[in-house]
Amino acid sequence: MTLIEEQTRGPSKRLPKPVGRAVVVLILLALVVPIALGGRALYNSTFGAPDYSGNGTGSVVVQVKPGDFATAIAATLLAKGVIKSERAFTKAAQADSRSKTVQPGFYALHLKMAAAKALTLLLDPKARVRGRVTLPEGISLAQVVDRFAKYTEVPRADMVAALNNPNVLGLPSYAGNRPEGFLFPATYDVEPGTAAVDAIMMTTQKFAEVAAAIDLEGGARRLHLSPYDVVKIASLVEAETSVAADRAKVARVVLNRLAIGMPLQLDSTVNYLLTQKKARLSLTDIGIASPYNTYLHKGLPPTPIDSPGELALQAALAPATGTWLYFITIDKAGHSLFTNSYSEFLAAKAKAQRDGVY
Repeated sequence: MTLIEEQTRGPSKRLPKPVGRAVVVLILLALVVPIALGGRALYNSTFGAPDYSGNGTGSVVVQVKPGDFATAIAATLLAKGVIKSERAFTKAAQADSRSKTVQPGFYALHLKMAAAKALTLLLDPKARVRGRVTLPEGISLAQVVDRFAKYTEVPRADMVAALNNPNVLGLPSYAGNRPEGFLFPATYDVEPGTAAVDAIMMTTQKFAEVAAAIDLEGGARRLHLSPYDVVKIASLVEAETSVAADRAKVARVVLNRLAIGMPLQLDSTVNYLLTQKKARLSLTDIGIASPYNTYLHKGLPPTPIDSPGELALQAALAPATGTWLYFITIDKAGHSLFTNSYSEFLAAKAKAQRDGVY
């Protein structure tokens, strides 16, 4: 190259090496970062966990079945529209060790919830959907059906059908497939989807537990009674008094009358036949032709007249000592007078009526 040529081209424009390398790095970053971000988005869309945010809206009932693990629960939640992806829920479950303690049952959740929030509700006992029914002491079979129909999702027709097939209800053998008296009074949680037979068996199983705890069958033998007769007597006790101190005395009056062949003449057995219970029975009422009418028929009624509680059963197994043949409620608190004298009984009855006791 001649001097003229060199002067014509001018000085070299090469950048210093450090500056050149920096420019190259910036160029590469400009190319690589968008590719990386695009790749991440692609990864998330393919392998990530799409999720909703927030608590969701509306309400939906979801069932967790026995043996369901996180993956099965996630599938159910997705099918119900609760979560956006199964992966989002399983990731939330993996991050929370409590997820292993989710109990089988029905839960009230929301639509389009964040997976972690759905898990939180599944861990909250308050989110469980249950029908809670309380059967008070002295409740009759017909009233049991009414309460289950009112407070649970078990259809009335299903309850009636189940009771008409009593051999599958878990009744004790001595009940003779007669359920009255054996649907034990207590509070029961009945989840949606519970079959009528299973709902009733909750009550008969409770009876079996209590009967075993108080040795009902052994106690009946010691009294020379059948277990069924003990339950009948307990049902009369339950219907005749709510005063704890009087229960064993009522049981003794029943046994004393049975011993001498005297009609029990208990209003409670006639009220069992009536649609509405009456504090005072009429002559027409006590003339009703029925084996349950203990004014007309000697002995115990054909079946218990209600479901006695544990205290009434214990009173029937441990009647008080006494020779009383009569008793009458004498005050509004429910206390009774017990006596051997019919004239004393009549006088106490008249006074109670004057005092407005009944």
